[in-house]
Amino acid sequence: MLAALKRPGLARGWFGFLVGGGLGFGLVVALRAISGLEIFQTEPTGYPHVVVPAITAPLGFLAGIGCFDYWIRWAIGRPTVPEDHSQHGAYSWKDYFRFNTDHKVIGIQYIVTTFFFFFLGGLAAFAVRAELAAPGTQIVDGQFFNGLFSTHAAFMLFLFIIPIFAGIGNYVLPLMIGAPDMAFPRLNALSFWMLPMAGLIFIASFFVPGGTFDAGWTGYAPLATGAPLGQSFFNLGVQFAGASSIMAALNFIVTIITMRAPGMTFWRMPLLAWANLSTSLLIVAATPFIAGAQFMVLFDRVLHTNFFQAAFGGDVLSYQHIFWFYSHPAVYIMILPGFGIISEVVSTHARKPIFGYRLMALALIGIVVLSYTVWAHHMFVSGMFSWLRVPMMITTILIAVPTGIKIFNWLGTLFDSVLHLKSTAMLFSLAFIVTFTIGGISGVMLGMVPIDIHVSDTYFVVAHFHFVLFGGSVFTVFAGIYHWFPKMTGRMYDERLGRIHFWMTWIGLLGTFIPMHWLGLQGMPRRVADYAAEFGDWNLVVTIFSFVLGLAQLVFVYNMVVSWKWGPKAGPNPWRAKTIEWLVSSPPPVFNFDRIPRVVGGPYEFGVPGARHAILEEDEGAEIKPAQPAVAGAAGAGEAAT
Repeated sequence: MLAALKRPGLARGWFGFLVGGGLGFGLVVALRAISGLEIFQTEPTGYPHVVVPAITAPLGFLAGIGCFDYWIRWAIGRPTVPEDHSQHGAYSWKDYFRFNTDHKVIGIQYIVTTFFFFFLGGLAAFAVRAELAAPGTQIVDGQFFNGLFSTHAAFMLFLFIIPIFAGIGNYVLPLMIGAPDMAFPRLNALSFWMLPMAGLIFIASFFVPGGTFDAGWTGYAPLATGAPLGQSFFNLGVQFAGASSIMAALNFIVTIITMRAPGMTFWRMPLLAWANLSTSLLIVAATPFIAGAQFMVLFDRVLHTNFFQAAFGGDVLSYQHIFWFYSHPAVYIMILPGFGIISEVVSTHARKPIFGYRLMALALIGIVVLSYTVWAHHMFVSGMFSWLRVPMMITTILIAVPTGIKIFNWLGTLFDSVLHLKSTAMLFSLAFIVTFTIGGISGVMLGMVPIDIHVSDTYFVVAHFHFVLFGGSVFTVFAGIYHWFPKMTGRMYDERLGRIHFWMTWIGLLGTFIPMHWLGLQGMPRRVADYAAEFGDWNLVVTIFSFVLGLAQLVFVYNMVVSWKWGPKAGPNPWRAKTIEWLVSSPPPVFNFDRIPRVVGGPYEFGVPGARHAILEEDEGAEIKPAQPAVAGAAGAGEAAT
């Protein structure tokens, strides 16, 4: 046992967790005793002897598992440990539970961990829909209902959708651009291990006095400033999740800019690389705003500042402005990587170059710029300056243009193509185009001031939100997992089970969220545990289909687990794709490439005679014929380096 505590690992991590929590608790008790204050302050917005350990215990875990070993040695002047690559690669399942600097291991750690939180969030959604199956109180009271839908949203947004794209990108992106690893492997590992700590903080809120946070995923002040203790855990959990996102984003930016393979210009990068670059720019610029807002709420709660207390000179609306200045760009943080995934899948399984490649890449950058100009359309009924409504309505409509460009580019790629529909990834991609278009249309409707005022805080908003984030983001996640599953595991999944998962998910999605549009237009408010009897029939229908949607995900888990262990072995390139990750074995070597790749053309030149995206070192003697793009605007194989 003593030996286990001397080396980085879970044993030392949980020991550090206990030590960190004890130090935080002791510090609060000692300082309050010295100051002559009551030792245990138990006001709902206080509890410093609980809040401070909720910060120090996760930090102790991160130190114990090995996240800071190298930097601490450097900071105190001790010799740093030479990189012997002992923390790189997975040689058994146990390596996935350790501090590991291999981007592929970290990618799988991200994916598995985020799916764990996905199912926790799904269980909360099950409970919400079970309560709403009929008017009246069935299962939970109103306060616990508020906690359920709040934690459902927090798990799904902060612990699943945002970080799972970091997981997929972590695994695929370095391979795709010909890099041996991410630019900062240790920072990469730290960014992952902060994520389960954020989840642990959210979960712990259920067990504190007063119950879990219940002010919704937006945590609006001043409601949040006077909420029970669990709200402080929301403030802290968002900080850990946000710091994780920023670290991962910085890593992606540096990796994409500085570690591309020889010959890979920006106009030869796959669109997934463009999407991750765009997303990372958004995260680095926007996430500090939500971090600042949550710190301000926490200070109002614990230190009795008055940032958002109107009675003491605080500005209530400023919270919404700060929050949505992050959270509307965050909508694109949750979907831009999905755009990249869909581009890879559609081009591969349509056997056709991406239509308008450069315009697709520029549209991603356009979304980044415009996303900062639309935040206040969430606040049309908040009481903000009325003159702001019209310009925000215009920018909201304007941002639909680069998004619409991508829809037409995918349709142009599919037009007159040779569709391969045997892949579950392609089915999810095609369904995504439909569902995301529906969500986009309802989003434009919500950007119109008169319509938004009518349906604000109704189930129309819930329907729009889920069509965009489930029918949009989650569908792209499934497409990506199915597409790169052979590369990650070296095994093929069961296509029959994949199709069952798709059709159950597709039917469940439509049956759950289409009726919500009608309920919202009829005036059913969201975030309520009870409702008028006139809405009962449609709510029962929604609940039934929501259970179909949830049960479908069990098929997915079974397929992934069983196929990973016993599925047929996959070759290096089962989909006959063009990008670099398919040039190496499945799964890839520990350090990705035994031979250095050299990029000689665009990534999507399907059907162009002699066109290749990249060659490996020993292939360099082969004659490479310059090829012209099959579609105007695609990245040409003969394009000169810039």
